[in-house]
Amino acid sequence: MIVSVREAHRDDADVLFGLAEDFVVTFAPSRSAFDPALVDIVSKDDAKLIVAEVDGEIVGYCLGFDHYTFFANGRVSWVEEITVKEAFRGKGVGRILMENFEQWCRKRGSKIVALATRRAAAFYKRLGYDESAVYFRKLL
Repeated sequence: MIVSVREAHRDDADVLFGLAEDFVVTFAPSRSAFDPALVDIVSKDDAKLIVAEVDGEIVGYCLGFDHYTFFANGRVSWVEEITVKEAFRGKGVGRILMENFEQWCRKRGSKIVALATRRAAAFYKRLGYDESAVYFRKLL
């Protein structure tokens, strides 16, 4: 199986929305909110939205951002969302997406890559990530 990674485009909206619907557990994705968010994200310099394809089919995506901080003396990066279609999990697609995102982070000078997860800790540990903090949230 050959996996290719590319930048996401607005034309990918239908597939990306379907993947987001399968991924999200806290909120029910709304297409009326998704479409303008996609337009904004693909136009931003500090956002990275990539898709993984197998035989021309989008089978996963990764969305992340970077920004400056004081604590790291520079940029840090955050993975907001990463998902792979169930039939393609465990086949290296997620690893390839993360490696691609990490390359972008290095090029931008990020000092760390961080993320929150409830279901995939073992996956991130295999990629060399360490548990670092407790994640808190407040719904607004």
